[in-house]
Amino acid sequence: MSRGSGNFEFQFSGEQWQSVEDWFRRMGSRWVWVVLGVLMLSIFSRAFVLVGSGKRAVIFNRISGTQKGQLGEGLHFILPWIQVPVIYDVRQQPYTMSAATSESNPQRGSADDALDALTADGLPVKLDVTLQFQLDPEKVSELHQEIGPDYVLKIVRPQARADIRMVVAQYTVVEVYGRGRTQLIDDITSRLKTNFARYHLLLNEVLLRDVQFSPEFQNTIERKQIAEQEVERMKFVLEQADKERQRKIIDAEGEAESIRLKAAALAKNPQLVEYEYVQSLPDNVRTIVTDGRTIINLGEALSPAAVASVTE
Repeated sequence: MSRGSGNFEFQFSGEQWQSVEDWFRRMGSRWVWVVLGVLMLSIFSRAFVLVGSGKRAVIFNRISGTQKGQLGEGLHFILPWIQVPVIYDVRQQPYTMSAATSESNPQRGSADDALDALTADGLPVKLDVTLQFQLDPEKVSELHQEIGPDYVLKIVRPQARADIRMVVAQYTVVEVYGRGRTQLIDDITSRLKTNFARYHLLLNEVLLRDVQFSPEFQNTIERKQIAEQEVERMKFVLEQADKERQRKIIDAEGEAESIRLKAAALAKNPQLVEYEYVQSLPDNVRTIVTDGRTIINLGEALSPAAVASVTE
């Protein structure tokens, strides 16, 4: 290094320049290895896809498009940057349409998502419904190619609401309220299963959790229930009265039979009347049967009044 005219001038010897070149060469080779290592790690990580439990992977090829079939659970090799995996969950999942905001689906936010429908007699009903469904594990690639990952908004929700409304329109409000509800659920399930299968979806169960009717119908039902309860009460009263009447008839028939039997017995033995009379007297009464027809009550004859009258 030399100094002149107020400026610093640096001069390196040949050995110094050689050491600087060696340092840059060593650093350059290290960075090359680092870059190569990062590149290899990136390639290696993209060369494998891990499919978790209850899931399937659809492979999209950047050159040829969506490949047929899907990858099952486990580790699979793919071509980095050429084959792109899309993971689908094929386990059962619910979709709920409810008036309760706490049960609303994420796609609908906190809005009232209950299903409004009209019955066969034109009365409105409001239904809370939960669908238990899943993707067909053997047709996930077809679903990905035809519909895509947003199958809930494209298929599940609109198809369910349309089919449920069509089925409810075949039932009267009384059937929906009463015993027809079981058949209603069966019809909804059958219709939805058929239509979901067209889009590679499997419907497992339909849960009709709540049915809300109009206030007018609710009042009608309440009045009907009160009337039915009154009818049941009157029926009970009449049954009790009929039982009492039957009891009296039986008692009367028994009494008549008893009289008939007594009459027959008297015809055979006239002294039976005297015997029953004597049997009916109190224990302290003393009697004498004189001639088979006359009964003298000694209790009356020996009473103080009778004795006084005789002494007088």
